[in-house]
Parts: sequence; C-alpha cells; structure tokens
Amino acid sequence: MQWPVGIGAKGNEGVANMTTETDGAIGYVEYAYAKQNKMSYTLLVNKDGKSVAPSADTFQAAASNADWAHAPGYYLILTNQSGVKSWPITGASFILVYAAPQDLAATTEALKFFNWAYKNGGQMAAELDYVPLPGALIKQVRGTWKTEIKGIPAALADAAAAAKQR
Repeated sequence: MQWPVGIGAKGNEGVANMTTETDGAIGYVEYAYAKQNKMSYTLLVNKDGKSVAPSADTFQAAASNADWAHAPGYYLILTNQSGVKSWPITGASFILVYAAPQDLAATTEALKFFNWAYKNGGQMAAELDYVPLPGALIKQVRGTWKTEIKGIPAALADAAAAAKQR
C-alpha cells in the first residue's frame, strides 16, 4: 500500500533510521526491535478509552480478547480489540496448513514442531522480546489440528486433544 504522504523505508532498521534522521517523524517498528534498541515510544488510547504502553502484557491482552472462535482460518486483524489492557495495534502470526495435506509427512513434522514450540517455546520467545500466543488460543489451535487436518497421526491428534482439555 502506498501512503498518501510521508517517506517510506524498508524494515525495522530502515524505518528507525529514517525516523531518527527526519525531524518530527513518527515511525512504527516491531516491539522486539524497539525494546532491544531502547527506542522511544508513545502511549496509545485503546478501544476502551484507556492509555496503554506497548508491552508483552498489552499484546497478550489484545490477543486474549479477540474473537478467534469466529475467525475463519484464524484470520483476524487485531487492531483495536476491546479490553482495558489491550494494545490497539497488535498482530499475530500463524502458519497455513492444508486441511488435506499432499505431503502428510512434512505436515506432521511441521505440526510436531509447533506442538513442541507451544509447549516449550513461550519462555524462549519472551527472552527474545516476542509474545507467545495466549494459552486459550493455543488450545483452540491444537483442537483445530485434530478436527480439520486429515490424516495426521493419532499420537499428534491425541496430544492436541489432551492439550485442549487442560
């Protein structure tokens, strides 16, 4: 998308450099980059009228308050989610998997990795200044594996179902 005014730059570093070099500029970079580079930030007013700072907690709040159950394929823009702690510009990343995979072995390996990451990777993500998905959303995603992906091994489907029940 081409913005009607302003100067564009590529990537976090490009935006940060251009913002630093342009008097009065405002830029938007990912949280991890801003935090690791000790960049200035602003509070934003969210949908509930509260001023919030960007943080792992406010990103988690936005993702937790979103209506994932009614988001086909987990496609949901997390802009301006309700909740007094929700950061109003949040994004979540997912992978795409075919419901009927052509390469079941590759899909199974990918799901094994994500199963491991959901179970063990939250702390690692936080240490890198990324925000793990909320637990309830992880349970919902794992449930989707069992109900919507054809042919995944029973052990992986059962692990997904067991995690959903926790």
